[in-house]
Amino acid sequence: MTSARSARSAGPGLRRLGVAGTALGALLLGLATTTPTASAAPVTHEAETATVSQGLVESNHTGFTGDGFVNYDNATGSYVQWNVNAAQAGPATLTLRYANGTTTNRPMDIAVNGAVAASGKAFAGTGAWTNWATTTVTTTLKAGANTVRATATTANGGPNVDHLTVDNATTPPPTTGSTPAAINGQLKVCGTKLCNQYNKPIQLRGMSSHGTQWYSQCLTGGSLDALAKDWKADVLRVSTYVQEEGYETDPRKYTDLAHSLIEQATARGMYVIVDWHMLDPGDPHYNLARAKTFFTEIAQRHGAKTNLLYEIANEPNGVAWSRIKSYAEQLIPVVRAKDAETPILVGTRAWSSLGVSDGANESEVVSSPVNATNIMYTFHFYAYSHRDEYLNTLSRAADKLPVFVTEFGTQNYAGEGDNDFAMSQRFLDLMAAKKISWVNWNFSDDERSGAVFKTGTCNAGGTWTGTSSLKPAGVWIRDRVRTADDFPTS
Repeated sequence: MTSARSARSAGPGLRRLGVAGTALGALLLGLATTTPTASAAPVTHEAETATVSQGLVESNHTGFTGDGFVNYDNATGSYVQWNVNAAQAGPATLTLRYANGTTTNRPMDIAVNGAVAASGKAFAGTGAWTNWATTTVTTTLKAGANTVRATATTANGGPNVDHLTVDNATTPPPTTGSTPAAINGQLKVCGTKLCNQYNKPIQLRGMSSHGTQWYSQCLTGGSLDALAKDWKADVLRVSTYVQEEGYETDPRKYTDLAHSLIEQATARGMYVIVDWHMLDPGDPHYNLARAKTFFTEIAQRHGAKTNLLYEIANEPNGVAWSRIKSYAEQLIPVVRAKDAETPILVGTRAWSSLGVSDGANESEVVSSPVNATNIMYTFHFYAYSHRDEYLNTLSRAADKLPVFVTEFGTQNYAGEGDNDFAMSQRFLDLMAAKKISWVNWNFSDDERSGAVFKTGTCNAGGTWTGTSSLKPAGVWIRDRVRTADDFPTS
């Protein structure tokens, strides 16, 4: 949380950048499964072989699969309908591949067996008619014959649709009421606490991904199953870096990856922090337009879910609190236009240290809070470097402000070096006493000591469960994530 801290988050030369793509396609298609069977293998259904109403099969734009694609008429109600056979009843992930060469969203209702599974699902512009993207819907199929219909809901019609992929080997949804998201439901800020659907203060505990542009191969069906079931995590933070070879290089790619991870964590009963991981440049206004675009689409597609939190600025730095506050007050109304209920997490000054790393403290936020409701303020610490001044600031702030620790480590401020488990435990004890939710950095196999998995684990596809693949920090934090939750319901 000094300028040197960017070594943890910024140094692309320290990472293996070529490996992420091997798993990216599988993530976007939602193909990561547990105990798949041959009968449940993903099946692709081309649009040109489906039933088409008010549309034409064409092949004038390159990049499609099969023999062509469907160009919807510019009419409300135009649709493509596929006949889908499922070997057995159960959950399924539907992935539509499409292109939209305009700048206008072309939303569609996705119906399964006549019932709408996704209402007004966004099909945003892809930049060109030759740029194909994917989007997913989680649903339930019956055994045998099913229909899947994608119907345009505006006079612009739908996008060009290439195909539908059906994967009914998706991890089954958890038993109702047994997961953190099922028990607690829609979260909200009440006073200085994060509260569940019963208006009771709770503490969430979980893990942050590393940058998805580098470590998507660490976020598979197996690793997410382990996080939810073996680690018993309440929350996954999905870190979409804006710079550093991230979102700004390919907004469609990294937005779709965020969509996929949100759906996969949701299927496993976890909460999801959608992290807009801005770091350098440190002024969040630099990315305001991008943030508006990103969060508008995220909120439009997922706003009906009850297991989300939006973290709108990871670590502002080099700017005054007034500048961060101004950014939040311009972005929050944009999010609220699509989602009125999801809590929003606002980064604080000096790498989300509540100003401590710049010689300030929480008083600047207390005296001039963001003009918005249902928000929390973020705090980050790295226990080897950040000692009693940080601990005391967090303690004072939590008595006056709703605070969420969306990132911490047991190492130094770069997320590397020796672990200080004793100091880390002092922070955890404080957060337990004051019901401050926390997320640890990070769920990857980065070479630094702060990554929980041993280097090479992700490329080898695990082992994900137990402790054999974990570094010392991973063993330590897994034990603390796994301890029993206290989620009061009455």
